[in-house]
Amino acid sequence: MSDPQGRARHWHFDWRLMLFSGVFLPLLIGLGLWQLDRAGQKQELLTQWQQQALDLRWPELVGRGLDSGRPVTLRGRFGDHSWLLDNRTRDGMPGYEVLTLFFPLQGPPVVVNRGWIQAPRHRDELPRVPSPEDVLEVSGRISEYPEPPVLNDQTPPETSWPRRVQSLPRAVVADEITDIPEAIIRLAGSDQRCFPRRLGA
Repeated sequence: MSDPQGRARHWHFDWRLMLFSGVFLPLLIGLGLWQLDRAGQKQELLTQWQQQALDLRWPELVGRGLDSGRPVTLRGRFGDHSWLLDNRTRDGMPGYEVLTLFFPLQGPPVVVNRGWIQAPRHRDELPRVPSPEDVLEVSGRISEYPEPPVLNDQTPPETSWPRRVQSLPRAVVADEITDIPEAIIRLAGSDQRCFPRRLGA
């Protein structure tokens, strides 16, 4: 093809483009393969965890170490100790995350994050967080304690239950009950929370 003035166009070799392609194309392909390999490893680990959740009892899981993200299912009862993790908004509404002690039929008790609940209109009121008294089954994943990365919670401790807190280090729970594991359980679904999602006006 020629230009309007009748001069033929010639292709010129650009060594910079070839160098860029030669260096970065293999790098990008390798990165993609590495991500696929990582995804396969994560899926294999998740499958292993799910099998262990079926085969191992709770005391054995605690003894092996509670890896964050591991699925777990327990049978037991909720206790009467609940902490309300403050300043947890949802859809613009102020609220709390409810963390309650759970006592499995076997093994040590564990803190269960039961999810979010809306705060009452007045700050001096706390939401109701009823817990069923019957034996029930809870399913979720192992998670870390909600501790601040730098600052410590300076809020004066409350004496009644439930207790409003800005964070919940394991040491705070250990003051109430011994042999508490190094991690908590975050429930997998809202149908297990056993309290209203939103309070009435």
